[in-house]
Parts: sequence; C-alpha cells; structure tokens
Amino acid sequence: MRNIQQLRADLSAGRWDAAFASLYGCAGRSAAECRARYARLTEGFAAAFGDGEREFAFYSAPGRTELGGNHTDHQHGRVLAASVDLDVIALAAPNGTNTVRVLSEGFEMDVVDLDRLTPVEEEANHSASLIRGVCAAFAAKGWPVRGFDAYTTSAVLKGSGLSSSAAFEVLIGNIANHLFAGAESPVTIAQIGQYAENVFFGKPSGLLDQMASSVGGVVAMDFADPAAPVVRPLSLDLAGQGYALCIVDTGADHADLTGEYAAIPAEMKAVAAALGGQVLRDVPKESFYNALPALRKELGDRAVLRAFHFYADDERAALQADALAAGEFDRYLRLVSESGVSSFNYLQNVFCRSKPAEEQPVAVALALAGTLLAGRGAHRVHGGGFAGTIQAYVPLDFVPAFKAGMEALLGEGMCHVVSIRPVGGVHLTEND
Repeated sequence: MRNIQQLRADLSAGRWDAAFASLYGCAGRSAAECRARYARLTEGFAAAFGDGEREFAFYSAPGRTELGGNHTDHQHGRVLAASVDLDVIALAAPNGTNTVRVLSEGFEMDVVDLDRLTPVEEEANHSASLIRGVCAAFAAKGWPVRGFDAYTTSAVLKGSGLSSSAAFEVLIGNIANHLFAGAESPVTIAQIGQYAENVFFGKPSGLLDQMASSVGGVVAMDFADPAAPVVRPLSLDLAGQGYALCIVDTGADHADLTGEYAAIPAEMKAVAAALGGQVLRDVPKESFYNALPALRKELGDRAVLRAFHFYADDERAALQADALAAGEFDRYLRLVSESGVSSFNYLQNVFCRSKPAEEQPVAVALALAGTLLAGRGAHRVHGGGFAGTIQAYVPLDFVPAFKAGMEALLGEGMCHVVSIRPVGGVHLTEND
C-alpha cells in the first residue's frame, strides 16, 4: 500500500527506469522524459480519485502497426504485425466497490456498474462498452472482478491508424488480469479484447489488432483456429536495414465509417458461404476461381475482387514472414508494395462510398508518398483503410524530406515515425 506522493518519490528516485528502458528504449526516450510522463499520470489520478493509500499499479499497452495481411484476420487468415513505441498508459487501483471508473485524459469519465455485465445499447461505439465487455469476459471465466479506478493517457492518437481501441482493450485487460486473475496469457487477453469490441462495442473486427498489442514485438500470426492462433515471433531491425517506418495520418473524418469496414468481412463471408464455408480460409482458392462466373452473378464484382485480395494477401503475409526470417529485406519490401497494390485495386479500402467522390484523402496520400519515395522503400494503405492512414518504409537519410513533403499536404504532425516495441501489454514492476 502506498499513496500518490510515495509513487512520485519512487519515480524521481529512478525505481521505474528499468521498466521504462524495456518499453521505450527502442525509441530512444530518456528516463527523465518517461518519469515526467508517468508523474503526470499520478497527478491526473489524484485529481480525479483522491490521494489515499491504495494498491496502485502502472500499466501500458502499445499501439500496433499491421505489416502484412490487410483484412485477412477476420477470414481466419495469416497476418504480420508489430507493436510500436506509442502506447496508452494507466495508473489503477481497486476502489472497494462494484463499480469501475475510468477517466481518460481529455474525455469524460466512464462509469461501469459491474452488476450488469451484458451489452448496453446506449454504450455501443463508446469506451464504456469496452470496459464492460472486458470485465464481463473475466467474470465469465470465474474471476472475482470488482471495482477499480483508473486514469489513462494515450500517445496512440485516436484515428492514427495504430489501433487506439485495441490498445485500450488490452490495457483494461491487463488491469483486470493483474487485479483479479493473474493467470491469463497475452493471447487470452487479446481474445477478450476482441470479444468486447465485437459484442459490446459493436464492431466486427478480427483479432490482429488486439494480438499485436497484447503479445508485442514483431509477430506472424495464423488464425486458422482463432481460439488457438499460431504465433511466430520474428526480428526486424529497421534502422539496421537503413529504414524508418512512417505512419501517415490523412486527417480525414472517421465518423460513420463502421458500415464501410463491416462490408469487407460481410462480403468476404458471403463469398465463402456461397462455396460452403463460413470464412474464406475454409474455401480452397481453386474452388473460388472455378466458381467466378456464378459468384459475380450472385454477389457482384466487388465481393469477388475482395476475395481475390484475401487469397493473395493471406499467402503474401506468410511470404513476408519468411523473408524476414531469412534476412531478405529487399524481398520483404517488394511484398509490402504488392500488398498495397492489392488493397488499392481489389480490396478497395481506399475509397469511401459513403463520402463524396471528390474526397479521396488516402489515395492522394498514397500518390504523394509514391512520388516522394521515387521507387525507394515501400508504401501501402494501413490497417482498416478508408479515411485512415498509410504506411511507408523510408530510407533513413530521406526521412526529414519525406516527413516535410507529407506534412506540407496533410498538416504538421501528421507523419509519425514509429519504432517497434519489443513487448506488448504489461503491468509495470519496479526494477523490471
């Protein structure tokens, strides 16, 4: 048991510096910078919930970047992903009630009564639904979930394409696991996060985002059996290869795009169902090719094109993982570029049918990135797509010019240079 003042004294004394080095050393952040950030977290908690003695703990969950397998996870496909140095952090402590209170910096407090652990219609598409869903999943496993208070702050900017929602789910999962369970694996915490997002939040996402945030590092994942995904850790030293990874936010409005995202798995599953499967991974690609005339007539060309993308990008994600394992970085970059072309032409998660045809921010960002890179590195649409972000592998000596060129179009601060973080969601311990 300790109070906020004791926590601050421990931070100042450097007792958390080893933990900070493991989380943020990849990005070259100083211990002083990390201490200041976590000290602000304690101040936010004290202002919101008071400064009595409690069982305080720090938590962190990273954003993620998708490296391969664009929209393949929800079809039980293969993906390649990595956690990044931008994270959401929390200070949390039990509150002795049956109510969870979470205040995220810049937002209103979420208050969740644990007497109701079923979806609440009014909470759909709001963070309270994720908290309730995560707690419901832990309770369903038999863990004695009780109330807690948490103050959070995030460097995973909402809408940045680094999956702030998955990071938040993994953060809440790690809090619940540490306080009430202690035995759930990173894979299970990821599955709990997906459950909360699918059932309580109302977004039909796959498991890529939560797995990348929860497991951490660079991981190839095969979701043939989503209940027991096969995880293959890999190494990727981008700086050693002479490149930086840039995530470029197009700055477009993300409102009312759930239907655009949901249409992709729905259309892919419709193709699978027409061929006797539940998802495309169930259906051999030869069966798909042989049925093309009938599928076009029954489901239309867009669904067929999206299935073409799945089969190619599912195989490509595995080839990317093999290229990294073999140290063949040039081949890896070629595959990244191929994935981007497939997403643009076949998956078609660059254009929003719900937006005016004059608005094509992702396409414009891709066009400029390709022009600036002039055949070097690689670039592609990133993650969900539509009004989101693009990803670029930029030669280290060209990063300032690339960043300046993209931000001249999109605005200052819209090009994020990210580092790959070696660990996923964690409960921080002193001298870790």
